[in-house]
Amino acid sequence: MALIFRTAMLSEGKEVARIIGDAFTPYVRALGREWPAEGTPEYAERWKHFVAEIERGDVYVAVEGDPEGERIVGAARTKPQEEDLYIDQIAVDPAQQGTGVGSWMLQRIDELARARGLGGLSLITAEMAVANIRLYERHGFEIVRRGLVDHGLDPHPRVYMVKSFRVVASSAE
Repeated sequence: MALIFRTAMLSEGKEVARIIGDAFTPYVRALGREWPAEGTPEYAERWKHFVAEIERGDVYVAVEGDPEGERIVGAARTKPQEEDLYIDQIAVDPAQQGTGVGSWMLQRIDELARARGLGGLSLITAEMAVANIRLYERHGFEIVRRGLVDHGLDPHPRVYMVKSFRVVASSAE
């Protein structure tokens, strides 16, 4: 499978949102929540923010090319921070999960952050998402803390993880 990693285009917004929704729905439901329904004020507000993220270039896609054309198989929403790149969401189309697309995208995000001269990556995931935590750990992320999130939408603990690019100098001489 030949993949291309690039910024998402506004014209792809609905497809990117579909992939994120399809990938995250099981987790959202496990947290006791649902996505906002289309046509609701909450949906409209989230869509407005999502479009702004695409316009800023903070949303990336993994595109698979084949003789029948290109199709998006993964997406990542990021937020540049002062010192690192925060991975807000990384999603793989459920039909492609388990094929290495998520690992491949994490590698591309790592390269992107390093090219920008940032000090690392950070993310938050649900404590119940054990497979995701293992994936992130395989890619060099470390758990820095566990706890509830500030939004108060559910009582489920989260795992806060970071991957530092900075080499800590040894104090031994």
